[in-house]
Amino acid sequence: MRAFTKVCAAAGLALAATGLAPVATAATVQAPSPAADGCVPGSDGYGGELPCEVDVTVVTPVCDNDVPRLRYAVTPVGTDRTTVTIAFVNPGGADVVYADQPLSGTVLWPGAVVDAAGTGVDWPGWRLEDGTWVAGDEFDWVRPSVEVSFQVNPSASAVVAYPPSSPVCLTAPPRSDVLAAGPDAPAAAPAAVAGERAEVLSATGSSAGPLALVASGLVLAGAGGVLAARRRRA
Repeated sequence: MRAFTKVCAAAGLALAATGLAPVATAATVQAPSPAADGCVPGSDGYGGELPCEVDVTVVTPVCDNDVPRLRYAVTPVGTDRTTVTIAFVNPGGADVVYADQPLSGTVLWPGAVVDAAGTGVDWPGWRLEDGTWVAGDEFDWVRPSVEVSFQVNPSASAVVAYPPSSPVCLTAPPRSDVLAAGPDAPAAAPAAVAGERAEVLSATGSSAGPLALVASGLVLAGAGGVLAARRRRA
């Protein structure tokens, strides 16, 4: 027995001398390493790795006080991050990015302008010339729909329709103030009911149009229309 112990000790010294580490046993458990973007994949309880993903549970265009906005809610999986970066994707130039937003809330539609009271005074797809609204500006690309990316870890995206005007909430200049334009010009707002301005949701006869879809195979049905969220693994 003493001789066997000496042999084992000698073998251990030989491993140390060669710089080789002992092989880990089956009981050794290594914690998952976070990916470069901070995602730590979870487990399904059977040893299978769960993907890192973000679920878009709400994505609804709304009109609020004559201001077009996007209402959203996302649920990340595989990360403890509590913020999302929202990007309106410009196919021909720079994206409009809202960084470090809460996981649910609303953001201003690109090209919309509000005054000090929070009322909409300018809208994407229109420009004011000599007191008259004329079709066309640098935000034409956000109408009639635009791709929106929600980046947490990893990201998901959807194509969302611009919210049309209604008699109680404008997302374009009133018809009375608009210069006649070509057939491709965005629609002007109908005549508004005096004194009435309200938030209008797609569930109530809404300012929010149907949502175009980005493929992923998962379809979410909700008050704002139908959304196909694209999930992407970290």
